[in-house]
Amino acid sequence: MAADPETTDHRKRPRRRGEALVSAILAAAVEELEERGYAALTMEGVADRARASKASLYRRWPTRAELVMDAVYSVVPEPGELPDTGALRGDLLAALRRIARTLAGPAGKGLRGLMTEILPDPERAAELRAHSQGMGRRMMAEVTRRAVERGEIDPRAVTPTRLDVGQALLRNHFLFHHEPIGDAMIEEIVDTVLLPLFGTVPDA
Repeated sequence: MAADPETTDHRKRPRRRGEALVSAILAAAVEELEERGYAALTMEGVADRARASKASLYRRWPTRAELVMDAVYSVVPEPGELPDTGALRGDLLAALRRIARTLAGPAGKGLRGLMTEILPDPERAAELRAHSQGMGRRMMAEVTRRAVERGEIDPRAVTPTRLDVGQALLRNHFLFHHEPIGDAMIEEIVDTVLLPLFGTVPDA
């Protein structure tokens, strides 16, 4: 039976532009990562799944790595989406658990693939680090902002380097140990590293 051109030819479908098109392409890239992994992901496969033209992908993302980088970070929770537990420890646990869940999904597959592909290129590796640092740092900045407002920590304890520590430890474990990030590890990072770093200790 011949394929219906109305469903196979993207030119016959309603045209999407701007954010709607970008969202569809990024969602398709995430789905391709989930099903195929980074090594088997192609621009053509993403275009077909998104029902978009390959040209629309290449106009925005000249390389597969750039597309996957944006797709990975499109599924990272926004800082404002983090639950407010009423205490720094609870907020830190919630933030790191969300990061761990994100790494356990298609975003993690994409991140591993990206690291393998771009590590030999210092400029692109620096771009990935800056991207990942920026997302994680904003999340932790929101957590510590709440703690400062509650009077739990001194604002002088909040520095860019300290904001990076928690997610850096999770990312390092994920990338180099190739095993799930368990809740026991998250609690250890919060209780023995982050709370002392910000000047608080867990209740005995």
